[in-house]
Amino acid sequence: MDSSASPKSDQPTASTNAAAIADLLGNPTAQQQPVGKSSQRGWVWLLVLLPLFVAGVFLSPRLLEFLPDTNQAADLTGMPLYTVQRRDLQITVTEEGSLVSDENVDITCDVAGGATIIWLVDDGDRVAEGMDIVKLDASVLSENATAQKIAYEKARALMIQADKDYAAAKIAVEEYKQGLFKKDLRTAESNVTAATERLQATQNTLAYGERMFRKGYITPQQLEAQKSAVARAKLDLGTADIALDVLTKFTKPKMITELESVRDSAAARFESEKAALELENIKLERLEGELLKCTIKAPQDGLVIYANSRSRDRETEIKEGTSVKERQVILQLPDLTKMRADVEVHESKVDEISPGMPAVVRVQDLTFSGVVTSVSNRPESNWFSTAKKYVVGVRIDGKSEALRPGFTAEATIIVADLQDVIAVPVAAVIEDGKEFICAVKKGKGFERRVVMLGKSDDRFVEIVEGLQEGEPVFLNPETVLGESLSRDQEQASEWSGRPNTNE
Repeated sequence: MDSSASPKSDQPTASTNAAAIADLLGNPTAQQQPVGKSSQRGWVWLLVLLPLFVAGVFLSPRLLEFLPDTNQAADLTGMPLYTVQRRDLQITVTEEGSLVSDENVDITCDVAGGATIIWLVDDGDRVAEGMDIVKLDASVLSENATAQKIAYEKARALMIQADKDYAAAKIAVEEYKQGLFKKDLRTAESNVTAATERLQATQNTLAYGERMFRKGYITPQQLEAQKSAVARAKLDLGTADIALDVLTKFTKPKMITELESVRDSAAARFESEKAALELENIKLERLEGELLKCTIKAPQDGLVIYANSRSRDRETEIKEGTSVKERQVILQLPDLTKMRADVEVHESKVDEISPGMPAVVRVQDLTFSGVVTSVSNRPESNWFSTAKKYVVGVRIDGKSEALRPGFTAEATIIVADLQDVIAVPVAAVIEDGKEFICAVKKGKGFERRVVMLGKSDDRFVEIVEGLQEGEPVFLNPETVLGESLSRDQEQASEWSGRPNTNE
């Protein structure tokens, strides 16, 4: 039997037929007839019931038409309908986010080991290049710099002393080579000469004395004295020769070696003290540089934005008294002429979006055209929700002095622009197991229709297969279909999600 068939009001109802049959059969509880007539009445009843029984067998399908159809809605009158038609369907994804600048100058903490913020400009203030915008705690660094300056001055004193010692040692070497040795050499040579002269004189005196002794002019004692003088002169000459030889062969090399050793030691000590001074100076300059980093100046004109993210907790929020790590971004000076909207897209929609897609960005009462520039490859962490959302960057085309980083922005990303396609409201489609179903109006009844879905927006869904233009469909198919739904799933509800694209 066709489920779309409707009851015919011009035929008798099932209850009327039942009453007629009851009238024909009579009342079994009626008054008793005389016994003598019971067998005759039995044949009468048999003749009456047999034709009715045969008629009932042949007429039972006809009688079922008057019973309610379990697949037919009780009353379709007033049910909302939609006539299937072709339309242009723009598939969009609309999400909210916030404005950021595509180009930011990051103001970071460059103090080694981090520091504590003791003052900073207000969020949103406009600053000029060279202005103080952040001051970090420098008390510990100041103490360390003072101690380091003392260490530096001590090292400089030691280096100066080592420099003087090295200079004196160099002079001592040259002094001996060019002065003291030459003086000692001349003295030794003079002693040799004097001893040679004395030896020659004593020898001459001895020769003359020997002649005088032979002639008897001097005594033997005098001659012996002259011989002793010659012997002493020879000894003196030998001593002078030895002294000269020791001076040239031993004393000179030894003294030069000793003096050069002192000179070289002084040179090494000077270099050591010089290196130590340079090291202390590097430490001092580093500490003084760290002190300068505690006062941060604006590198350019701009609008100050605190570097606070949504996931940042109160303890690490950028404010006075917050401890910041080395290289941590404290402030940003954004380029307000290059803005974008970072919106969070649910994981069920992010695969539909790719860079290059056009978009419309709404900020307060302003509307800008834009284009998708980036799609995050990992979801944003959110402790307050289990839903996974991905950040999509939408560049804003155009400039406006009213735009500020942090403003709430709504981006409508145009995923697809379908032209002249069959589409119906999403309320006209429900999911039945693994199928998508529509209820199509047929005369006074309906027809259950399986459809293949394409893309959809928040209001309409493309019908790839299953419906024809001009067909009326019910907007409450679950109510209309009722018991005809298979209900493969334990709970079936009106289809409200976005279908997979079947292309």
